[in-house]
Amino acid sequence: MKPILIVDYGMANLRSVQKALEQVGASAEISGDPDRVGEAERLILPGVGAFRDAIARLRETGLVEPIMAHLKAGKPFFGICLGMQMLFDRSHEDGLHSGLGVFAGEVVRFEPSPGLKIPHMGWNSLRVRQPAPALEGLDGQSVYFVHSYYPVPTDPRIIAAEADYPTPFTAAVWRDNVFATQFHPEKSQAVGLEMLRQFAGRA
Repeated sequence: MKPILIVDYGMANLRSVQKALEQVGASAEISGDPDRVGEAERLILPGVGAFRDAIARLRETGLVEPIMAHLKAGKPFFGICLGMQMLFDRSHEDGLHSGLGVFAGEVVRFEPSPGLKIPHMGWNSLRVRQPAPALEGLDGQSVYFVHSYYPVPTDPRIIAAEADYPTPFTAAVWRDNVFATQFHPEKSQAVGLEMLRQFAGRA
């Protein structure tokens, strides 16, 4: 089995994702080479930072085309945090910016509320809404979030899990070969490792 490829576009803590995969016995490679991304059997698109800068980097580095080809070919894909947000049509972070359009919907900021800290940072429990393979047996488990924005899918049927802050928001999405999380599985200890293990086990 080929290594899982972690897409390097200069805006993520790639080594932490690689180490988490290695902990569950998976082989993982970090690369920003479009040819290597195009050859991968399984992709992980992580992300930390601002949507505008991240989507610009993906386009500048020629990575959009191989990522989209991977998705259309039905190969397993895992988006993490900003890597999830970029799958949607557009984001309202620092203006209005177009995403990859894999999923219809928009990325919005948490509404200010008394006593609510933004960014949302810390552990929250998941409420699984549909049985995505990577979420098997994890309903009610806690995962680690660091974000101010979250996606609102046009089609609620792609929502795989929700969390509350203080009202429900999309914590994970799933459709066919594409799974993505707003939280960081690589920072979510045993629960996050189990998700990565389940993803790594799907050829």
